Amino acid sequence: MFGGKSCILRGGSVSLALVILIFLMLTLLVSEENPLRSSLFDVQLQFSPPPPPPPPPPSSSFSVCNYAKGKWVKDKKRPLYSGSECKQWLSSMWACRVMGRPDFSFEGYRWQPQGCNMPQFDRFTFLTRMQNKTIAFIGDSLGRQQFQSLMCMATGGEDSPEVQNVGWEYGLVKPKGALRPDGWAYRFPTTNTTILYYWSASLSDLVPMKNTDSPRLTAMHLDRPPAFMRKYLHRFDVLVLNTGHHWNRGKIEGNHWVMHVNGTQVQGEFLKDISHAKVFTIRSVAKWLDAQLPLHPRLKAFFRTISPRHFRNGDWNTGGNCNNTVPLSRGSEINGDDGSVDATVESAVNGTRIKILDITALSELRDEAHISGSKLKPRKPKKVKSNVTATAPVVNDCLHWCLPGVPDTWNELFIAQI
Repeated sequence: MFGGKSCILRGGSVSLALVILIFLMLTLLVSEENPLRSSLFDVQLQFSPPPPPPPPPPSSSFSVCNYAKGKWVKDKKRPLYSGSECKQWLSSMWACRVMGRPDFSFEGYRWQPQGCNMPQFDRFTFLTRMQNKTIAFIGDSLGRQQFQSLMCMATGGEDSPEVQNVGWEYGLVKPKGALRPDGWAYRFPTTNTTILYYWSASLSDLVPMKNTDSPRLTAMHLDRPPAFMRKYLHRFDVLVLNTGHHWNRGKIEGNHWVMHVNGTQVQGEFLKDISHAKVFTIRSVAKWLDAQLPLHPRLKAFFRTISPRHFRNGDWNTGGNCNNTVPLSRGSEINGDDGSVDATVESAVNGTRIKILDITALSELRDEAHISGSKLKPRKPKKVKSNVTATAPVVNDCLHWCLPGVPDTWNELFIAQI
């Protein structure tokens, strides 16, 4: 009997197991996913650490420093170098101490940005930051002033025989019969830092025309950046552009420049207007440069706004002057949320990868810091008759700046934004 019951129980157990097995098989058949994989995924999900929370949204209180807003303040540590000692890099015509200017109060000010601090310039720190880098200034004579200012700042205004002249690497050699080369390039061997300047007053490509008549004409291609920039852009790590004061009829005709677009001479009245041609060129070079930046990911590009002129009672050749020697008589602060005074450059770089180096408004307050009458000699008087001499007006320079001076501040703003 015991054996019969045992048989029945074993048979019932087998039947129950068979039912469970069939149920599981049916479950597997109707499942859309692999249950084993799902189970493993569920287990992993259960025991895995929770995903990190999403990053918090940017704080509305955070803002990038607007170095163009702020005030001029006295600083006993100024100037950053001696204008009478920085003879190796500084043109004597811009060294007002050498040229005999009697007052130097303009040297004792620095720019304090609003709501943020600008790092104090230290030449050793600067050169270390710029190790194995090339800084290029391309523009007019105001760009040359900024270049010479930076050379004086980087050397402390001292003679530096170890600094190498490497202009030949960039084709910057004086042509036969020329007064000077088209630019300069110097290298600091301790950090392999190169600082260069190339003269391009209009930032357009200038190509001699094949006319045989005198004067020889030059094609001024408004829609093409200078050939120098196109050729050497790949070697630059930092680039600063500027233009402005050569965009007038006298300069263009005096240089025998003939405006071209798309390879042909400009015929329409629109671009024959100098102001329209200037805007067109600035936008063209900014557009070209912005398109190049992804191809040169290490390059940081700046477009400096125009440096203000301060002629009063005439222009440079009609007796205009800027004889004020009182610092900040026009005020000391620039504030508010307004954009740049140089709307042309601001609109050209807006929406691009090019940074604006906005120096116009803060420089506008420094009319006492120009070279004024300490640079240019009076014009030779013209003889009207054999025994009568006409009085020539005194020539003042109210465009360029004394160095050391305001362009040093441009470089401090520039370095803070690299």
